[in-house]
Order: sequence, then structure tokens, then C-alpha cells
Amino acid sequence: MKVVYGNASIVANNRVIFNIKGNDFRLVVSVNFHQQAAYVIWFGTHKQYDKIDTATVEFDTSILNYKGK
Repeated sequence: MKVVYGNASIVANNRVIFNIKGNDFRLVVSVNFHQQAAYVIWFGTHKQYDKIDTATVEFDTSILNYKGK
């Protein structure tokens, strides 16, 4: 993973953190290496990222029901 994505950080619980747009944003994904699949867990600004625990943060399923205006 680090060979392809040098800015990625592998953390606990099979989570990988990606720095996006010069570290302005962070993306937390859960990687299932056995099935070669990745699932987006969290995305936000660097400031928001500083307030979460990357090993335990969960996907907010409420956004799946967002209807918008």
C-alpha cells in the first residue's frame, strides 16, 4: 500500500488514512486485504480529523437517508 500511496498511513483495525489536497482533507478507509476491497469510513477536513479516533470512528449511516432540498 505504501509503495503505491506514499502519503497513506496504516493504522489500527485495518484502517488507512489518506492525505488529500496537500493535507487539507483526510480520508479514512477500512481495507479488507483478503477480499481486496476498501470501504470509506470517514472524510473531512484536517481540523475535523484531529477530533476523531481513526481506529474506532464509524461510518455515519444517517447520510444514506439524506433527501436534500
